Amino acid sequence: MGVGQMDGGGQVRGRTVGEIPIGLKARFSKTVSESDVYLFAGITGDLDQNHVDEEFCKRTSFGHRVAHGALIVGYMSAASSQILRDFDRPMLSVGYDRIRFLRPVYFGDTVVVDYEIKGVDLEKERVLGNVEVRNQHGQLVAVATHLMQLVD
Repeated sequence: MGVGQMDGGGQVRGRTVGEIPIGLKARFSKTVSESDVYLFAGITGDLDQNHVDEEFCKRTSFGHRVAHGALIVGYMSAASSQILRDFDRPMLSVGYDRIRFLRPVYFGDTVVVDYEIKGVDLEKERVLGNVEVRNQHGQLVAVATHLMQLVD
């Protein structure tokens, strides 16, 4: 199983969301292996044929097994956990809005997650992130808006 690669993020220090710069970016990339998908299937119990049965998938419009959408969200989480890793107060994910899976991610695809801070909510002490996931062909495969909350 391969290890993901992380670029950017982490360099921000501060105690309030107002100190977090809009436009801060991080990037995470990972080649999706068969073992990634099978381990995820085993952990979650999601053994749907679309993920684990190549012969079944040959008869679908996909033509091959595809990675779980929730696994791709996990890669989004990898980027979000790094972007503010040096911040002086802990941040916690409080959700993803408008998650869309636009294209299938196949075994062997390399996904690149681009995460960018798009806004802050001073009253709620939340940070909004825009997340885009592309495959090795530059095709957009997933998008989401991520919400992080300051915690004490």
